Amino acid sequence: MTSLARHHVIENVLQYKMRGKVAYLGNVSAMSALQITYVKPYDHPSGKGYQRPVDSKRCNDFAMYLSKGDDALFTPILLNAESNWEFSAYDKSRSSFGRLICKDKASLMDGQHRLGGIKRYTQDTNSEIIVPFLAFHYLDEDEEIMLFDTINTKAKGIGISLSKYLHRNSDDNSWVATQLITRSDSPFHFNSTLTGKRSVGRHVTLQNLYKMLELLTKSEHVASLDKEEKLMLCLVYFNSIKEQFNKEWLNYKEYRLTHIVCLNALAIAGNEVFSICVGEEKRTIDYNQVTKCVKKLKNVEWSAIGPLRYIKGLSGSRTLANELITQMV
Repeated sequence: MTSLARHHVIENVLQYKMRGKVAYLGNVSAMSALQITYVKPYDHPSGKGYQRPVDSKRCNDFAMYLSKGDDALFTPILLNAESNWEFSAYDKSRSSFGRLICKDKASLMDGQHRLGGIKRYTQDTNSEIIVPFLAFHYLDEDEEIMLFDTINTKAKGIGISLSKYLHRNSDDNSWVATQLITRSDSPFHFNSTLTGKRSVGRHVTLQNLYKMLELLTKSEHVASLDKEEKLMLCLVYFNSIKEQFNKEWLNYKEYRLTHIVCLNALAIAGNEVFSICVGEEKRTIDYNQVTKCVKKLKNVEWSAIGPLRYIKGLSGSRTLANELITQMV
């Protein structure tokens, strides 16, 4: 149903033009947002539907995000008023500021899961929340579909690596991974990238290092170390590996040592080493023992055309890790 039982009034709205199209900026209560919008599903009888089915998990995730309180900011939902909303300025001297009279519902182009999460949040908490919106006065059906397609296919997310970087002050592994890239005494300083965009010589992303850290600190008593201790362990361990196999570390093309599958293998094996070198009760860390374990690695053929050329994925990493552990531990 696209019709409203009665007209709905939205106050304090800004009217403007975007590329020749009249648009409105404003905000409404969550209850109002749910009442004055509707969705055109992809299987709409008109043949002009385009919205995918609602993913309840995404809605629930957004509801959980809103539960964080005042820090849970979010972007406006995007609407097509389909000429069913009329703008009335408060006075002639400020002709772009006034109220909207909503005679029928607006089509929700972007924000379906945000509204779903908002609905869940307000129901669970018995509270209200303000929802910002941007509404076009009128888009025809083809324009609406084209804009939806552009928003959902052309726009690119920031990437997992950059996301981890942005969380470096609240997540220990993000902080350690960032330090491994930015510190000049780290073996990853010259071959890694913070943003996730690989280039010649920089083939390890922050996300790769984050995953590697999860494998490296999997043991409970290692995971409980503070971030500075984790960082120092990683620096000692991987600097020892770089020193032991310096030529292989610096030559990505001819050797697989710094390929992700091998770095993950070294991380899995490193977890076994750390479990031995980190005391479970006294929390003592034997850094010298870490170096001694690495020095036992003498018979590993890292060549890109050698036996390691066939290993792939996490299963390949685990297979190689078992061989490394046999030598080091």
